[in-house]
Amino acid sequence: MSSTTTHVTGQQHVWSVAEHLEDILATVRPLEPIELQLLDAQGCVLVEDITVPLSLPPFDNSSMDGYAVRAADVAGASEDFPAVLTVVGDVAAGQARPLRVGPGQAARIMTGAPLPPGAEAVVPVEWTDGGLGEGPVSGMRAHSAAPEGASGEVRVHRPAEARAHVRAKGSDVKAGDRALEAGTVLGPPQIALLAAIGRGTVRVRPRPRVVVMSTGSELVQPGEELAEGQIYDSNSFALTAAARDAGAIAYRVGAVADDAETLRSTIEDQLIRADLIVTTGGVSVGAYDVVKEALTSVGDSEDETGIGAGSGVEFRKLAMQPGKPQGFGTIGPEHTPLLALPGNPVSSYVSFELFVRPAVRTLMGLPAADVHRPSARAVLKSAKALSSPAGRRQFLRGTYDAEAGTVTPVGGSGSHLVAALAHADALIVLPEKTTSAEPGVEVDVVLLG
Repeated sequence: MSSTTTHVTGQQHVWSVAEHLEDILATVRPLEPIELQLLDAQGCVLVEDITVPLSLPPFDNSSMDGYAVRAADVAGASEDFPAVLTVVGDVAAGQARPLRVGPGQAARIMTGAPLPPGAEAVVPVEWTDGGLGEGPVSGMRAHSAAPEGASGEVRVHRPAEARAHVRAKGSDVKAGDRALEAGTVLGPPQIALLAAIGRGTVRVRPRPRVVVMSTGSELVQPGEELAEGQIYDSNSFALTAAARDAGAIAYRVGAVADDAETLRSTIEDQLIRADLIVTTGGVSVGAYDVVKEALTSVGDSEDETGIGAGSGVEFRKLAMQPGKPQGFGTIGPEHTPLLALPGNPVSSYVSFELFVRPAVRTLMGLPAADVHRPSARAVLKSAKALSSPAGRRQFLRGTYDAEAGTVTPVGGSGSHLVAALAHADALIVLPEKTTSAEPGVEVDVVLLG
């Protein structure tokens, strides 16, 4: 936790949502930059400005399949009076030494091929007879099937101005231009640009590795048979998916039984591949709240489990609903951040969106404006007033209509209502001092989509 934190610890102090988040973000630091191959850098944040070393395209080239010509040779051409040109050969993409086009000549050219010396424009093949001596054609025959297309004569039925259907050198970007700025998240278009200018590697902050584990002896993996009193483990799947959605490389650990030593050992094993650990369940005041039991005793000195060095995990009560019990601190010799979330499905997911997602995106090195989910103001559309406990910030599931500027509640306030969560794309925020929100009032919403 932050060395500047002055909050009272222990069960008596109730933290606000803002205080808890501030403490997390004051502790989490962006990961150190590394050099990665292009495809490995997808989703990462660039840490350097990228300057274009060569123009794109690097040479004048054809944007069509057709014939490279001199503009004067096809001026006035029509179907009744076509321009008849001598075909001197083919110009294909990747050809090292293109032909020269002289007066009265044409070269058959393919899309992307360099404009040959002497040529000023490209006539699409559809404007010609394709060298067949008949009317306009719809395309070229393959060179292997019709080698005569690269010789003989071609009739051009329409004129073309100079530079027609020619992509000019540097028309995309010019040498010396800034291609990408530091802070850019590298998606497919950015990867394409880097490859196009010849960059094989790039310096980025790596995507954080997030390990997610749920706790509870009652949890069974999906696909297995349920016994009496058991439920399927949905939290670890939800939070792993949420971590990936936030930009992380996420690893899901199967549910850990309600045993403190087992949990401590599991966490120790996972530290080697974690930049952030997220647990769900076992943080409240019950006799079997294993996360609290396992980590409350972890101090600043090394212990036999190996997770105590440089550690400090604090369990807190937050003035929010759902998600009142929370835990946060660092563990292990690398001071790996750990966020302990409640076990109820909605509580854990809401807690992830409010606290874990910003931590993940801070580790990525994103600017502050991109760390949090976007928010909006919307008119509450509901059949009745929404109630909220005094002194707590409540987060209710809802569906947001951007065009109408409204938000409609989905399901109730219960922290176990997974089905309602699956149909929500926003969180309706009712502040600590609001105990009732009437239909038609404006409310804050956090947009999840």
